[in-house]
Amino acid sequence: MKKRICIIGSGTAGLQLAYALKEDFDVTVIHHRSPDQIRSGRIRSTQVHFGSTRTRENRFNMPKWEERSLIESIHITLGQQKLFVGKLKEPALSVDQRFTFSHCMRDLAEKGVPFRLERIDKEKAETLIDEFDLIIDCTGKTGPVLPFAIEKDLSPFQAPRRKCIVGYFVGVKPTQPLGIGVTVLPGLGEMFEIPAITEQGPVTILFITAVPHSELDGFKGITQADEFVRQMTSTAQTFFPDIDKRINAQHFALCDENAFLQTAVTPVVRKPYLMLKNKLVIGCGDSVFLNDPITGQGCNLTSFCAEQLYETLIDHKDATWDEQTGEAYWHRTKPFVKKVTEWTNAMTLPLPEHVVQLLLQGAQNQAKADEIAEWFADPSTAHQAFFPTSATNGRE
Repeated sequence: MKKRICIIGSGTAGLQLAYALKEDFDVTVIHHRSPDQIRSGRIRSTQVHFGSTRTRENRFNMPKWEERSLIESIHITLGQQKLFVGKLKEPALSVDQRFTFSHCMRDLAEKGVPFRLERIDKEKAETLIDEFDLIIDCTGKTGPVLPFAIEKDLSPFQAPRRKCIVGYFVGVKPTQPLGIGVTVLPGLGEMFEIPAITEQGPVTILFITAVPHSELDGFKGITQADEFVRQMTSTAQTFFPDIDKRINAQHFALCDENAFLQTAVTPVVRKPYLMLKNKLVIGCGDSVFLNDPITGQGCNLTSFCAEQLYETLIDHKDATWDEQTGEAYWHRTKPFVKKVTEWTNAMTLPLPEHVVQLLLQGAQNQAKADEIAEWFADPSTAHQAFFPTSATNGRE
């Protein structure tokens, strides 16, 4: 008889795990919003699936998406100075999660994976432990449901480092070559411009990560779509002239009335397993590995850790799932989680002088520009650039 696994959550972690595990185990997904509610609701986040994540999705036979807005480059601007365009080794893709999540849920259901529509709290989660051989908490930024211990050395902040202001817009002429625009305004925050696909067609995601209470943090209290558009227009005019000159004022609008979001998260990393009622409980994705969105690594870190959890469970398929299994999963994921987290945390602080010099070198050297673009696709290279002495001082 196949072991029974319950996945709580139907986001990036939960869905990839459902695809990965469904052939070897009896998988059930519990979630609190139906596909229709997700599809017609507010945007969930930003998302960029870099090459390694897209490879993992192909490995687990996840649905393929339209590729006419492939992201091929990273455009770096420091202050008001455009420095360079770095080329990615493999193209990335951004598809509205409302569309991808709802589609994957229906696809999995058609493939025989049962879904339960129910909101799970700690008390209900504890009752599920009796029903299943393993509970996987994939509740995302709102989680975790169960008390995974905080890793204090990877969780130095007690409050959000940025205000996250996101809108999916039409009426913006894309960058050429098509890519992600990264503008760093020292002391104020950042703007990320991301070409993406929605059900309505191509859009431009404008994603501001504002230092709280700075001049860039000007969206407080805005709850209406038209007011959000007006404030984004004003913000682009004031702080982001390159974007402003590519905005067609007559057509600039949100792609739908729910295509905007404001949020703030306090980064925190947790040990991703615990024993409860003598059974193993696992965490995956933002519920246990929550980074600031500033480096755009949420989807990619989650996808990596989901694959590592799959490998761990397959390796221990015929054994008792216990603390040793949880430790094996943490051993697989911790080095990469550590690198991504340390780089991301560093990006929320003033850029070190040696990193500024690397960016300036990129303006003079295309090979260096391409290396810097690859930071986002392979965060281990970013960690090495930010912490060049880590290999000799004992840090992973």
